Amino acid sequence: MTGDLLVVAGEASGDRAAAAVIAKLRGVRAFGMGGGALQREGVELVADLRSTTALGVTEVARRAYGVGLAYGKLRAAIRRQKPAAALLVNYTEFNARLAPTLWSEGTRVLWYGAPQIWAWRSGRAKPLRRHLDRLAVMLPFEEPLWRELGVDAHYVGHPALEDRRGPEHRVAARELLGLTPFAWAVAILPGSRPHEVRRLLEPMLTGYESVRGDRASVDARVMLAASLDDRTRAWARELAHARGVEVVDVDSRAGIAYALPAFDAALCASGTASLECALARVVPVVCYRVGWATEVGARAFLKTPHVALPNVLLGREAFPELLQRSAAANRIAETLARVLDERDTFLAACTELERVLGDHPCPSREVARMLEPWLAAPTFGPRTRKAC
Repeated sequence: MTGDLLVVAGEASGDRAAAAVIAKLRGVRAFGMGGGALQREGVELVADLRSTTALGVTEVARRAYGVGLAYGKLRAAIRRQKPAAALLVNYTEFNARLAPTLWSEGTRVLWYGAPQIWAWRSGRAKPLRRHLDRLAVMLPFEEPLWRELGVDAHYVGHPALEDRRGPEHRVAARELLGLTPFAWAVAILPGSRPHEVRRLLEPMLTGYESVRGDRASVDARVMLAASLDDRTRAWARELAHARGVEVVDVDSRAGIAYALPAFDAALCASGTASLECALARVVPVVCYRVGWATEVGARAFLKTPHVALPNVLLGREAFPELLQRSAAANRIAETLARVLDERDTFLAACTELERVLGDHPCPSREVARMLEPWLAAPTFGPRTRKAC
């Protein structure tokens, strides 16, 4: 390959998804923003995602300096290295600012993981579509939605399909995590962003403690994302140890896939983890809390009745969602107990979810194939803006 590739991933799940694509490309020179997974694949990181990880109005405001610094570093690197192609993975607000510059300067732009215009702010689609060469979407209903807007969109499958492991790995996963062979096992996944962990971990642990106190054999592990900063990680570890729950540091490249077969249910933050759990037949109880300003904005603009990705795909609340004030310890305990008691019913929804996502076992390979021609025969120079 002859052209450089720019990669931008601002979240832990995007870092892993992008790294899987890079692993399929031979001889590519890549640089950009990401985390440990991309770094392990030899990508030159000019910005670290841990300095920009935030969600919501007030949280982003507090991290504005880090986001601005990362953006400036990327712009400077783009001017120096003039990439032939760009792989933009999720991280909508940030990448939406980069895309017009990249496209106008002749860099081919592939966006992997479409902005969720079906959920909120559908007006983003019209200005963005002018600056995309191709869109690789992760959810099946997104392809026709974007094609109607004139975007060359292709459903490639969700990265969770690529990483999942079946129930045959259950014994090995339990041994690896030191879980009791025949006890109920609960994964506690408080999120990949610092503010998520600080808002969710304590009520999750308290809710789990209540269930553990009522039952003879329930065990748990707190799984900490690699994208978390050291301060948040130390706080979470101290809190979990005070409650007698062991902590597992999640590998930046492998994610939680290797560990999920060990569990029966999960308390997880809204996001990719809920889908990963459901596909691994680990029943997710989805919890989420945001600041008051973000909540007001969400209520005004959110167009979907569901927050958890599995529920969005199934079109109903197949898995419990505990949002805002409902994400309290007592509600978490009640819901977790019900999930364990009625697990077989929820497993039927897991099977249905597999059918909805279809047969796309290796999304990263499909995305890599889209990039290969652009890197092999790069074309440089400014381009004329697409018609509206």
